Amino acid sequence: MKTFKVAKRLILPVLAFGLAATAVYQPAAAAPAADTVFLAPHRAVYDLKLTKSRGSRGIEAVRGRILYDFSGNACDGYELQFRQVSELDSGEGKTALSDVRSTTWEDGNAKAFRFNSKNLRDDKQTDAVDGHADRNGKTVAVSLSKPKETTFTVPVSAVFPTEHMRRIIVAAREGKSILEFPVYDGSETGEKLYSTLTVIGRAIAPGSKPPDDAAAKIPELAKLTRWPVTISYFEQQDEAAQRSGEQTPVYSLGFELYENGISRALVLDYTDFTIKGEMTSLELKKPKPCP
Repeated sequence: MKTFKVAKRLILPVLAFGLAATAVYQPAAAAPAADTVFLAPHRAVYDLKLTKSRGSRGIEAVRGRILYDFSGNACDGYELQFRQVSELDSGEGKTALSDVRSTTWEDGNAKAFRFNSKNLRDDKQTDAVDGHADRNGKTVAVSLSKPKETTFTVPVSAVFPTEHMRRIIVAAREGKSILEFPVYDGSETGEKLYSTLTVIGRAIAPGSKPPDDAAAKIPELAKLTRWPVTISYFEQQDEAAQRSGEQTPVYSLGFELYENGISRALVLDYTDFTIKGEMTSLELKKPKPCP
């Protein structure tokens, strides 16, 4: 059914979302120093709605919500509780309810990553992933206990989600507009490695273009710079396929990124339909300083 296929695509992670420039690939660059990027512990809620539907596989309506609960610090590591619930109407007289829940923890030095997730459709579990990844000097070793016990490696150049966000913020501060990294986030069956292309737009100075969502109620954010960011996620390809032509992203995530890691104005583009995520609630949690 079309509704089921669309619901499956919403399992793709959120996260951790017009320039002509040469991509800068940094395969083994050291992670940013822990004290150069402060990621604010916070709890945000985004309400989802369909904004565009294209082609024969288009859908009639989407409504839902994302809960994004981020905590931790560079010393203890970063924990994310994430949930995305979406109801999809295909126009066929049937709807599908997609419920994605995940918990991740990432070491402050980007050397270890733990992840646990499950996906439900119409209140019935369809997928579950549980595993961890550890970085050494030559590779990233991944071990899964769900959906099946297996071990494998991904290139040492792969970054974890929080490290990816930190690198985007550092690059934005330095005035860079393009970043390219493979990202391992434990999504889908836990064996997926995405190639990503991040485009960073012109900085929005503190106090400029005041937001009209929940971010407007947090005075601290008005003092921070933010940037429009778009991250496109691609299937991994071999060199021959890469030379054959331009590759279409599996999906892309757009957002405005504050320099403390908070994101607003989400846009999730799944090629044949686009969903907007409006921040309707934002709570800054008291940060726990490093010893």
